[in-house]
Amino acid sequence: MTTSTTPESSAATPLLDLQALVVAVRRRRRLWCSLALLGLLVGAALAVLRPPPPTATAKVLVAHQADQPNDPGTLIRTDAALLQTTGIAAKALQSLGSSEKPEDFMRDYGGIGLTNNLLEITVTGHSDAEAQARVKALADAFVTDHVRRIQEAADAEAKALLDQRDRMGDELAKVNQEIGDASQQSGPKAAANLDSLYASRAELTSRITLFGQRAAEARVGTPRLVAGTQIVDAPRAVRQSLPKTAATDAAIGLVLGLVLGLAVAAVGAVVADRPVLRREIAANLGASVIAELRRVPRRSVGRWQRGRTRAARARLTATLARSVRGSAEAVSLLELGCASSTSAIALDLAGELAAEGPVVVVDGLPGPQLAKRRPQPGDPTVVRGERAAAVPGQERRLGVGSVAPGTAWTDLRYLGTRTVLVVRAGHGSAAWLHTVARQLADQRIPVIGVVLIDPDPRDRTDGTLWGGPHTARRGRNERPARRNRTGRRWTERRPMWTVRVPDSDQEAR
Repeated sequence: MTTSTTPESSAATPLLDLQALVVAVRRRRRLWCSLALLGLLVGAALAVLRPPPPTATAKVLVAHQADQPNDPGTLIRTDAALLQTTGIAAKALQSLGSSEKPEDFMRDYGGIGLTNNLLEITVTGHSDAEAQARVKALADAFVTDHVRRIQEAADAEAKALLDQRDRMGDELAKVNQEIGDASQQSGPKAAANLDSLYASRAELTSRITLFGQRAAEARVGTPRLVAGTQIVDAPRAVRQSLPKTAATDAAIGLVLGLVLGLAVAAVGAVVADRPVLRREIAANLGASVIAELRRVPRRSVGRWQRGRTRAARARLTATLARSVRGSAEAVSLLELGCASSTSAIALDLAGELAAEGPVVVVDGLPGPQLAKRRPQPGDPTVVRGERAAAVPGQERRLGVGSVAPGTAWTDLRYLGTRTVLVVRAGHGSAAWLHTVARQLADQRIPVIGVVLIDPDPRDRTDGTLWGGPHTARRGRNERPARRNRTGRRWTERRPMWTVRVPDSDQEAR
Protein backbone atom coordinates (compact mmCIF):
# COMPACT_ATOMS: atom_id res chain seq x y z
CA MET A 1 0.00 0.00 0.00
CA THR A 2 1.47 3.34 -1.07
CA THR A 3 0.36 6.64 0.29
CA SER A 4 0.74 9.72 -1.87
CA THR A 5 1.31 13.07 -0.28
CA THR A 6 0.95 16.40 -1.97
CA PRO A 7 2.15 19.81 -0.79
CA GLU A 8 -1.44 20.86 -0.24
CA SER A 9 -2.23 17.90 1.99
CA SER A 10 1.00 18.02 3.95
CA ALA A 11 0.90 21.72 4.66
CA ALA A 12 -1.18 22.83 7.62
CA THR A 13 -4.20 24.87 6.66
CA PRO A 14 -4.05 28.26 8.40
CA LEU A 15 -6.94 29.30 10.57
CA LEU A 16 -7.13 32.66 8.75
CA ASP A 17 -5.55 33.19 5.35
CA LEU A 18 -4.51 36.83 5.34
CA GLN A 19 -3.83 36.85 1.60
CA ALA A 20 -7.31 35.56 0.82
CA LEU A 21 -8.80 38.03 3.32
CA VAL A 22 -7.00 40.98 1.71
CA VAL A 23 -8.11 39.89 -1.76
CA ALA A 24 -11.71 39.41 -0.62
CA VAL A 25 -11.78 42.84 1.03
CA ARG A 26 -10.25 44.45 -2.05
CA ARG A 27 -12.86 42.83 -4.29
CA ARG A 28 -15.59 44.36 -2.13
CA ARG A 29 -14.20 47.83 -2.64
CA ARG A 30 -17.59 49.04 -3.85
CA LEU A 31 -18.97 48.40 -0.37
CA TRP A 32 -16.34 50.21 1.65
CA CYS A 33 -15.96 52.96 -0.94
CA SER A 34 -19.72 53.52 -0.80
CA LEU A 35 -19.68 53.64 3.01
CA ALA A 36 -16.73 56.04 2.95
CA LEU A 37 -18.57 58.28 0.47
CA LEU A 38 -21.71 58.06 2.60
CA GLY A 39 -19.72 59.11 5.68
CA LEU A 40 -18.24 62.01 3.72
CA LEU A 41 -21.67 63.23 2.64
CA VAL A 42 -23.21 62.75 6.07
CA GLY A 43 -20.39 64.68 7.74
CA ALA A 44 -20.70 67.57 5.28
CA ALA A 45 -24.50 67.56 5.61
CA LEU A 46 -24.33 67.68 9.41
CA ALA A 47 -21.98 70.65 9.26
CA VAL A 48 -24.46 72.49 7.04
CA LEU A 49 -27.72 71.42 8.69
CA ARG A 50 -26.44 71.58 12.28
CA PRO A 51 -23.78 74.27 12.44
CA PRO A 52 -21.83 74.61 15.70
CA PRO A 53 -23.33 77.08 18.20
CA PRO A 54 -21.66 80.45 18.90
CA THR A 55 -18.64 79.88 21.12
CA ALA A 56 -16.47 82.12 23.27
CA THR A 57 -13.21 81.35 25.03
CA ALA A 58 -10.99 82.80 27.77
CA LYS A 59 -7.65 81.84 29.29
CA VAL A 60 -6.93 81.96 33.02
CA LEU A 61 -3.48 81.89 34.62
CA VAL A 62 -3.74 79.74 37.75
CA ALA A 63 -1.10 79.93 40.52
CA HIS A 64 -0.73 76.97 42.85
CA GLN A 65 0.88 76.83 46.24
CA ALA A 66 2.48 73.46 45.44
CA ASP A 67 3.79 74.34 41.96
CA GLN A 68 6.76 72.23 40.89
CA PRO A 69 8.76 72.41 37.62
CA ASN A 70 8.33 68.68 37.05
CA ASP A 71 4.58 68.66 37.66
CA PRO A 72 2.96 66.35 35.00
CA GLY A 73 -0.17 68.51 34.87
CA THR A 74 -2.05 67.03 37.80
CA LEU A 75 -2.85 70.40 39.40
CA ILE A 76 -4.25 71.99 36.23
CA ARG A 77 -6.34 68.89 35.54
CA THR A 78 -7.72 69.24 39.05
CA ASP A 79 -8.63 72.86 38.29
CA ALA A 80 -10.38 71.75 35.06
CA ALA A 81 -12.34 69.18 37.07
CA LEU A 82 -13.25 71.80 39.71
CA LEU A 83 -14.57 74.00 36.91
CA GLN A 84 -17.18 71.31 36.19
CA THR A 85 -18.86 71.65 39.58
CA THR A 86 -22.30 72.97 40.44
CA GLY A 87 -20.85 75.48 42.92
CA ILE A 88 -18.87 77.41 40.33
CA ALA A 89 -21.68 77.06 37.77
CA ALA A 90 -24.20 78.42 40.28
CA LYS A 91 -21.99 81.45 41.09
CA ALA A 92 -21.55 82.21 37.38
CA LEU A 93 -25.32 82.00 36.79
CA GLN A 94 -25.93 84.18 39.86
CA SER A 95 -23.65 86.89 38.49
CA LEU A 96 -25.47 86.66 35.13
CA GLY A 97 -28.88 86.83 36.81
CA SER A 98 -29.96 83.67 35.01
CA SER A 99 -32.48 81.14 36.28
CA GLU A 100 -30.92 78.27 34.38
CA LYS A 101 -30.06 75.16 36.34
CA PRO A 102 -26.37 74.65 37.07
CA GLU A 103 -26.58 71.08 35.75
CA ASP A 104 -27.83 72.36 32.38
CA PHE A 105 -25.24 75.11 32.27
CA MET A 106 -22.43 72.62 32.87
CA ARG A 107 -23.24 70.93 29.54
CA ASP A 108 -22.46 74.18 27.69
CA TYR A 109 -18.90 74.78 28.85
CA GLY A 110 -15.64 72.97 29.47
CA GLY A 111 -12.06 73.56 30.49
CA ILE A 112 -8.75 72.17 29.36
CA GLY A 113 -5.25 72.69 30.70
CA LEU A 114 -2.90 74.10 28.07
CA THR A 115 0.13 74.13 30.41
CA ASN A 116 0.73 73.48 34.11
CA ASN A 117 -0.66 76.92 34.99
CA LEU A 118 -2.82 77.96 32.00
CA LEU A 119 -6.47 76.97 31.82
CA GLU A 120 -8.63 77.56 28.74
CA ILE A 121 -12.38 77.89 29.28
CA THR A 122 -14.83 77.45 26.38
CA VAL A 123 -18.54 78.31 26.63
CA THR A 124 -21.35 78.14 24.07
CA GLY A 125 -24.42 80.36 23.87
CA HIS A 126 -27.24 81.50 21.64
CA SER A 127 -25.19 84.41 20.33
CA ASP A 128 -21.61 85.65 20.42
CA ALA A 129 -22.44 88.33 22.99
CA GLU A 130 -24.15 85.82 25.28
CA ALA A 131 -21.26 83.37 24.94
CA GLN A 132 -18.72 86.09 25.85
CA ALA A 133 -20.77 87.18 28.87
CA ARG A 134 -21.12 83.60 30.08
CA VAL A 135 -17.43 82.79 29.71
CA LYS A 136 -16.45 86.00 31.58
CA ALA A 137 -18.83 85.21 34.42
CA LEU A 138 -17.52 81.65 34.56
CA ALA A 139 -13.87 82.77 34.56
CA ASP A 140 -14.54 85.33 37.33
CA ALA A 141 -16.35 82.70 39.39
CA PHE A 142 -13.46 80.29 38.98
CA VAL A 143 -10.86 82.93 39.95
CA THR A 144 -12.92 83.97 42.98
CA ASP A 145 -13.32 80.36 44.08
CA HIS A 146 -9.61 79.64 43.59
CA VAL A 147 -8.57 82.75 45.56
CA ARG A 148 -11.02 81.86 48.32
CA ARG A 149 -9.58 78.37 48.60
CA ILE A 150 -6.02 79.78 48.73
CA GLN A 151 -6.91 82.24 51.49
CA GLU A 152 -8.82 79.64 53.47
CA ALA A 153 -5.90 77.25 53.24
CA ALA A 154 -3.45 79.97 54.38
CA ASP A 155 -5.72 81.06 57.24
CA ALA A 156 -6.21 77.47 58.35
CA GLU A 157 -2.46 76.86 58.35
CA ALA A 158 -1.73 80.11 60.20
CA LYS A 159 -4.44 79.39 62.77
CA ALA A 160 -3.03 75.91 63.39
CA LEU A 161 0.46 77.37 63.91
CA LEU A 162 -0.83 80.11 66.24
CA ASP A 163 -2.82 77.58 68.25
CA GLN A 164 0.28 75.51 68.64
CA ARG A 165 2.20 78.65 69.74
CA ASP A 166 -0.47 79.47 72.33
CA ARG A 167 -0.32 75.94 73.77
CA MET A 168 3.43 76.24 74.08
CA GLY A 169 2.94 79.67 75.78
CA ASP A 170 0.78 77.99 78.40
CA GLU A 171 3.48 75.37 78.94
CA LEU A 172 6.07 78.19 79.25
CA ALA A 173 3.98 79.87 81.94
CA LYS A 174 3.90 76.63 83.91
CA VAL A 175 7.66 76.25 83.56
CA ASN A 176 8.22 79.82 84.81
CA GLN A 177 6.04 79.10 87.83
CA GLU A 178 8.01 75.96 88.59
CA ILE A 179 11.26 77.92 88.29
CA GLY A 180 9.98 80.44 90.84
CA ASP A 181 9.09 77.67 93.27
CA ALA A 182 12.41 75.85 92.78
CA SER A 183 14.47 79.01 93.34
CA GLN A 184 13.25 79.16 96.96
CA GLN A 185 14.66 75.73 97.69
CA SER A 186 18.33 74.88 98.45
CA GLY A 187 20.51 71.86 98.04
CA PRO A 188 22.13 69.93 95.20
CA LYS A 189 18.88 68.32 94.10
CA ALA A 190 17.07 71.65 93.86
CA ALA A 191 19.95 73.10 91.81
CA ALA A 192 19.78 70.23 89.27
CA ASN A 193 16.03 70.61 88.98
CA LEU A 194 16.40 74.31 88.45
CA ASP A 195 18.88 73.76 85.59
CA SER A 196 16.43 71.38 83.86
CA LEU A 197 13.63 73.91 84.12
CA TYR A 198 15.83 76.63 82.66
CA ALA A 199 16.63 74.35 79.66
CA SER A 200 12.92 73.61 79.12
CA ARG A 201 12.08 77.33 79.25
CA ALA A 202 14.73 78.09 76.63
CA GLU A 203 13.45 75.35 74.31
CA LEU A 204 9.83 76.46 74.64
CA THR A 205 10.77 80.06 74.00
CA SER A 206 12.61 79.07 70.83
CA ARG A 207 9.69 76.97 69.57
CA ILE A 208 7.17 79.73 70.31
CA THR A 209 9.26 82.15 68.29
CA LEU A 210 9.52 79.60 65.41
CA PHE A 211 5.77 78.97 65.26
CA GLY A 212 5.12 82.70 65.24
CA GLN A 213 7.46 83.14 62.29
CA ARG A 214 5.85 80.24 60.38
CA ALA A 215 2.37 81.68 60.99
CA ALA A 216 3.52 85.02 59.59
CA GLU A 217 5.10 83.33 56.55
CA ALA A 218 1.91 81.36 55.86
CA ARG A 219 0.08 84.62 55.24
CA VAL A 220 2.96 86.28 53.43
CA GLY A 221 2.75 83.93 50.35
CA THR A 222 -1.01 84.30 49.92
CA PRO A 223 -1.01 87.73 48.19
CA ARG A 224 1.47 86.43 45.61
CA LEU A 225 -0.77 83.46 44.75
CA VAL A 226 -3.87 85.68 44.69
CA ALA A 227 -2.20 88.15 42.35
CA GLY A 228 -0.90 85.34 40.14
CA THR A 229 -4.40 83.94 39.50
CA GLN A 230 -6.03 86.14 36.86
CA ILE A 231 -7.62 86.23 33.42
CA VAL A 232 -4.76 86.68 30.98
CA ASP A 233 -6.78 86.39 27.73
CA ALA A 234 -9.98 88.40 27.72
CA PRO A 235 -13.17 86.61 26.65
CA ARG A 236 -13.55 86.60 22.88
CA ALA A 237 -15.82 84.96 20.36
CA VAL A 238 -14.42 82.06 18.34
CA ARG A 239 -14.74 82.74 14.64
CA GLN A 240 -16.06 79.65 12.89
CA SER A 241 -15.82 79.06 9.15
CA LEU A 242 -18.56 76.94 7.60
CA PRO A 243 -16.35 75.58 4.79
CA LYS A 244 -13.64 74.63 7.28
CA THR A 245 -16.14 73.02 9.61
CA ALA A 246 -17.76 71.15 6.73
CA ALA A 247 -14.37 69.95 5.50
CA THR A 248 -13.39 68.77 8.98
CA ASP A 249 -16.68 66.94 9.56
CA ALA A 250 -16.54 65.46 6.07
CA ALA A 251 -13.00 64.16 6.67
CA ILE A 252 -14.07 62.62 9.97
CA GLY A 253 -17.10 61.01 8.32
CA LEU A 254 -14.91 59.73 5.48
CA VAL A 255 -12.49 58.05 7.89
CA LEU A 256 -15.28 56.56 10.02
CA GLY A 257 -17.15 55.30 6.96
CA LEU A 258 -13.98 53.80 5.51
CA VAL A 259 -13.11 52.02 8.75
CA LEU A 260 -16.68 50.74 9.09
CA GLY A 261 -16.73 49.57 5.46
CA LEU A 262 -13.41 47.74 5.79
CA ALA A 263 -14.59 46.07 8.99
CA VAL A 264 -17.88 44.99 7.42
CA ALA A 265 -16.10 43.70 4.31
CA ALA A 266 -13.57 41.75 6.38
CA VAL A 267 -16.20 40.20 8.64
CA GLY A 268 -18.40 39.39 5.65
CA ALA A 269 -15.50 37.75 3.83
CA VAL A 270 -14.66 35.57 6.83
CA VAL A 271 -18.28 34.59 7.51
CA ALA A 272 -19.23 33.97 3.88
CA ASP A 273 -16.08 31.88 3.17
CA ARG A 274 -16.18 32.46 -0.60
CA PRO A 275 -12.91 31.36 -2.22
CA VAL A 276 -11.31 33.99 -4.43
CA LEU A 277 -7.76 32.78 -5.07
CA ARG A 278 -6.99 30.29 -7.83
CA ARG A 279 -5.47 27.77 -5.45
CA GLU A 280 -8.55 27.80 -3.21
CA ILE A 281 -11.02 27.35 -6.06
CA ALA A 282 -8.97 24.55 -7.61
CA ALA A 283 -8.57 22.79 -4.26
CA ASN A 284 -12.30 23.00 -3.43
CA LEU A 285 -13.43 21.82 -6.88
CA GLY A 286 -10.71 19.19 -7.22
CA ALA A 287 -9.80 20.43 -10.71
CA SER A 288 -7.12 22.70 -12.10
CA VAL A 289 -7.72 26.19 -13.45
CA ILE A 290 -6.93 25.96 -17.16
CA ALA A 291 -7.90 29.50 -18.21
CA GLU A 292 -9.34 32.74 -16.90
CA LEU A 293 -11.32 35.62 -18.37
CA ARG A 294 -12.60 38.95 -17.23
CA ARG A 295 -16.33 39.18 -16.69
CA VAL A 296 -18.39 40.46 -19.59
CA PRO A 297 -18.83 44.19 -18.81
CA ARG A 298 -22.36 45.57 -18.49
CA ARG A 299 -21.40 48.96 -19.87
CA SER A 300 -19.42 50.13 -22.85
CA VAL A 301 -15.66 50.17 -22.43
CA GLY A 302 -12.81 51.75 -24.30
CA ARG A 303 -11.29 50.47 -27.52
CA TRP A 304 -8.15 49.33 -25.72
CA GLN A 305 -10.13 47.31 -23.17
CA ARG A 306 -12.31 45.83 -25.90
CA GLY A 307 -9.17 44.74 -27.74
CA ARG A 308 -7.77 43.09 -24.62
CA THR A 309 -11.07 41.32 -23.95
CA ARG A 310 -11.27 40.00 -27.52
CA ALA A 311 -7.68 38.73 -27.36
CA ALA A 312 -8.34 37.00 -24.01
CA ARG A 313 -11.52 35.40 -25.36
CA ALA A 314 -9.68 34.20 -28.45
CA ARG A 315 -7.00 32.55 -26.31
CA LEU A 316 -9.65 30.97 -24.10
CA THR A 317 -11.56 29.67 -27.11
CA ALA A 318 -8.42 28.13 -28.58
CA THR A 319 -7.60 26.44 -25.25
CA LEU A 320 -11.10 24.98 -24.87
CA ALA A 321 -11.19 23.90 -28.52
CA ARG A 322 -8.04 21.84 -28.04
CA SER A 323 -9.57 20.16 -25.00
CA VAL A 324 -12.90 19.46 -26.77
CA ARG A 325 -11.27 18.12 -29.96
CA GLY A 326 -9.40 15.51 -27.97
CA SER A 327 -12.61 14.15 -26.43
CA ALA A 328 -14.83 11.63 -28.21
CA GLU A 329 -17.62 12.32 -25.69
CA ALA A 330 -19.97 15.26 -25.50
CA VAL A 331 -18.58 18.17 -23.51
CA SER A 332 -20.59 20.68 -21.52
CA LEU A 333 -19.91 24.10 -20.02
CA LEU A 334 -21.39 24.42 -16.53
CA GLU A 335 -21.51 27.89 -15.03
CA LEU A 336 -21.56 29.14 -11.45
CA GLY A 337 -22.40 32.81 -11.14
CA CYS A 338 -21.51 33.81 -14.71
CA ALA A 339 -24.29 32.76 -17.09
CA SER A 340 -23.68 35.62 -19.55
CA SER A 341 -19.95 34.94 -19.80
CA THR A 342 -20.59 31.20 -20.19
CA SER A 343 -23.06 31.83 -23.02
CA ALA A 344 -20.52 34.02 -24.82
CA ILE A 345 -17.79 31.39 -24.34
CA ALA A 346 -20.07 28.64 -25.65
CA LEU A 347 -20.93 30.59 -28.79
CA ASP A 348 -17.26 31.39 -29.43
CA LEU A 349 -16.28 27.75 -28.91
CA ALA A 350 -19.07 26.51 -31.18
CA GLY A 351 -17.95 28.94 -33.86
CA GLU A 352 -14.36 27.66 -33.53
CA LEU A 353 -15.50 24.03 -33.85
CA ALA A 354 -17.89 24.74 -36.71
CA ALA A 355 -15.01 24.65 -39.18
CA GLU A 356 -14.64 20.89 -38.50
CA GLY A 357 -18.32 20.04 -38.74
CA PRO A 358 -21.80 21.03 -37.64
CA VAL A 359 -22.11 22.01 -33.98
CA VAL A 360 -25.29 22.27 -31.92
CA VAL A 361 -25.38 24.18 -28.65
CA VAL A 362 -27.74 22.57 -26.14
CA ASP A 363 -29.13 25.28 -23.88
CA GLY A 364 -29.63 24.01 -20.33
CA LEU A 365 -29.39 27.37 -18.59
CA PRO A 366 -32.30 28.38 -16.35
CA GLY A 367 -32.18 31.95 -17.67
CA PRO A 368 -32.78 33.52 -21.11
CA GLN A 369 -29.11 34.14 -21.91
CA LEU A 370 -29.17 31.83 -24.95
CA ALA A 371 -32.87 31.22 -25.53
CA LYS A 372 -33.83 34.86 -26.20
CA ARG A 373 -30.72 36.03 -27.97
CA ARG A 374 -30.89 37.44 -31.47
CA PRO A 375 -29.14 34.99 -33.81
CA GLN A 376 -26.48 36.49 -36.05
CA PRO A 377 -25.43 35.15 -39.46
CA GLY A 378 -23.01 32.29 -39.00
CA ASP A 379 -24.02 31.55 -35.40
CA PRO A 380 -24.39 27.90 -34.42
CA THR A 381 -27.74 26.28 -33.86
CA VAL A 382 -29.08 26.57 -30.31
CA VAL A 383 -31.70 24.14 -29.02
CA ARG A 384 -33.28 23.81 -25.59
CA GLY A 385 -32.65 20.78 -23.41
CA GLU A 386 -35.94 19.06 -24.28
CA ARG A 387 -35.09 19.09 -28.00
CA ALA A 388 -31.56 17.76 -27.55
CA ALA A 389 -32.69 14.16 -28.25
CA ALA A 390 -33.65 15.14 -31.83
CA VAL A 391 -30.12 16.29 -32.69
CA PRO A 392 -28.54 13.99 -35.32
CA GLY A 393 -25.73 11.82 -34.01
CA GLN A 394 -23.20 13.06 -36.56
CA GLU A 395 -23.39 16.63 -35.21
CA ARG A 396 -21.14 17.67 -32.34
CA ARG A 397 -23.04 18.65 -29.23
CA LEU A 398 -21.92 21.35 -26.82
CA GLY A 399 -24.04 21.63 -23.71
CA VAL A 400 -24.39 24.74 -21.58
CA GLY A 401 -25.81 24.40 -18.08
CA SER A 402 -25.59 25.61 -14.50
CA VAL A 403 -24.43 24.17 -11.19
CA ALA A 404 -26.02 26.93 -9.12
CA PRO A 405 -28.21 26.00 -6.12
CA GLY A 406 -31.38 24.31 -7.31
CA THR A 407 -29.68 22.43 -10.16
CA ALA A 408 -31.17 19.11 -11.27
CA TRP A 409 -27.96 17.11 -10.99
CA THR A 410 -29.29 14.04 -12.84
CA ASP A 411 -29.92 16.15 -15.97
CA LEU A 412 -26.31 17.24 -16.33
CA ARG A 413 -25.26 14.04 -18.12
CA TYR A 414 -27.66 14.90 -20.96
CA LEU A 415 -25.65 18.06 -21.55
CA GLY A 416 -22.32 16.22 -21.70
CA THR A 417 -20.46 13.35 -20.11
CA ARG A 418 -17.40 15.56 -19.62
CA THR A 419 -17.52 19.15 -18.49
CA VAL A 420 -15.64 22.39 -18.09
CA LEU A 421 -16.65 24.43 -15.05
CA VAL A 422 -16.95 28.18 -15.60
CA VAL A 423 -16.82 29.75 -12.14
CA ARG A 424 -16.86 33.39 -11.13
CA ALA A 425 -14.31 34.09 -8.43
CA GLY A 426 -15.85 34.86 -5.05
CA HIS A 427 -19.37 33.77 -6.03
CA GLY A 428 -19.79 30.35 -4.48
CA SER A 429 -18.92 29.36 -0.93
CA ALA A 430 -16.38 26.68 -0.16
CA ALA A 431 -19.17 24.34 0.98
CA TRP A 432 -21.02 24.76 -2.32
CA LEU A 433 -17.89 24.18 -4.37
CA HIS A 434 -17.41 20.92 -2.47
CA THR A 435 -21.04 20.06 -3.23
CA VAL A 436 -20.52 20.67 -6.95
CA ALA A 437 -17.43 18.45 -7.01
CA ARG A 438 -19.22 15.68 -5.11
CA GLN A 439 -22.34 15.78 -7.28
CA LEU A 440 -20.34 15.70 -10.52
CA ALA A 441 -18.37 12.74 -9.18
CA ASP A 442 -21.61 10.94 -8.30
CA GLN A 443 -22.91 11.55 -11.83
CA ARG A 444 -19.64 10.20 -13.33
CA ILE A 445 -18.94 13.51 -15.07
CA PRO A 446 -15.17 14.14 -15.16
CA VAL A 447 -14.08 17.77 -14.93
CA ILE A 448 -11.65 18.73 -17.69
CA GLY A 449 -10.73 21.96 -15.97
CA VAL A 450 -11.98 25.21 -14.52
CA VAL A 451 -12.33 28.53 -16.34
CA LEU A 452 -12.09 31.35 -13.82
CA ILE A 453 -14.19 34.43 -14.55
CA ASP A 454 -13.36 37.83 -13.08
CA PRO A 455 -10.18 36.77 -11.26
CA ASP A 456 -8.30 39.10 -8.99
CA PRO A 457 -5.66 40.90 -11.07
CA ARG A 458 -3.15 40.69 -8.21
CA ASP A 459 -3.63 36.99 -7.58
CA ARG A 460 -0.28 35.23 -8.03
CA THR A 461 -1.32 31.83 -6.67
CA ASP A 462 -1.16 28.67 -8.79
CA GLY A 463 -4.47 27.03 -9.71
CA THR A 464 -2.93 23.73 -10.84
CA LEU A 465 -3.32 20.58 -8.76
CA TRP A 466 0.22 19.23 -9.07
CA GLY A 467 0.59 15.48 -8.59
CA GLY A 468 -3.13 15.00 -7.93
CA PRO A 469 -6.10 13.66 -9.90
CA HIS A 470 -7.50 15.92 -12.59
CA THR A 471 -11.14 15.15 -11.80
CA ALA A 472 -13.22 15.03 -8.66
CA ARG A 473 -11.62 12.56 -6.30
CA ARG A 474 -14.66 10.47 -5.60
CA GLY A 475 -15.20 9.83 -9.29
CA ARG A 476 -11.51 9.02 -9.81
CA ASN A 477 -11.25 6.53 -6.97
CA GLU A 478 -14.24 4.38 -7.89
CA ARG A 479 -13.58 0.98 -9.46
CA PRO A 480 -15.74 -0.21 -12.36
CA ALA A 481 -19.06 -1.66 -11.37
CA ARG A 482 -19.25 -5.45 -11.15
CA ARG A 483 -21.68 -8.11 -10.05
CA ASN A 484 -21.67 -9.72 -6.64
CA ARG A 485 -22.93 -13.14 -5.71
CA THR A 486 -26.56 -12.02 -5.66
CA GLY A 487 -26.35 -10.87 -9.27
CA ARG A 488 -26.68 -7.19 -8.43
CA ARG A 489 -24.25 -4.60 -9.74
CA TRP A 490 -22.33 -2.62 -7.14
CA THR A 491 -19.48 -0.14 -7.08
CA GLU A 492 -16.45 -0.59 -4.85
CA ARG A 493 -14.77 2.60 -3.68
CA ARG A 494 -11.19 2.40 -2.62
CA PRO A 495 -10.09 4.48 0.38
CA MET A 496 -8.19 7.68 -0.37
CA TRP A 497 -5.08 6.48 1.43
CA THR A 498 -4.79 3.39 -0.84
CA VAL A 499 -4.76 5.38 -4.08
CA ARG A 500 -1.41 5.80 -5.69
CA VAL A 501 -1.11 8.90 -7.80
CA PRO A 502 0.79 7.95 -10.99
CA ASP A 503 3.98 9.78 -11.75
CA SER A 504 4.22 12.00 -14.77
CA ASP A 505 6.62 9.51 -16.47
CA GLN A 506 4.17 6.63 -16.04
CA GLU A 507 1.30 8.76 -17.33
CA ALA A 508 3.33 9.67 -20.37
CA ARG A 509 4.06 5.98 -21.04
